[in-house]
Amino acid sequence: MIRVELPPHLRGLARISGEVELDIQGPATQRSIVDALEASCPMLRGAIRDHITQKRQPFLRFFACGQDLSHEQPDTPLPDAVVSGAEPLLIVGAIAGG
Repeated sequence: MIRVELPPHLRGLARISGEVELDIQGPATQRSIVDALEASCPMLRGAIRDHITQKRQPFLRFFACGQDLSHEQPDTPLPDAVVSGAEPLLIVGAIAGG
């Protein structure tokens, strides 16, 4: 099981609390995680990645094992600690302002 932590605004949108656990078939990548999230919580479609381009929304970041994975290719395998469930994939709302 892969563990995913969502930011509060996405948890509210999906009406979930706490971590999401996903059973991923095949390689665990950012794309497969978001595919599984959107399948289990259809209201998240378009909230994490653009409907058309499939690119990550600009104010969301992906972190795992203390690393920013936001600029990795969507099909890059996630770290082993995420795949084993030892560490969660963090989807974090970026902070902007001036």
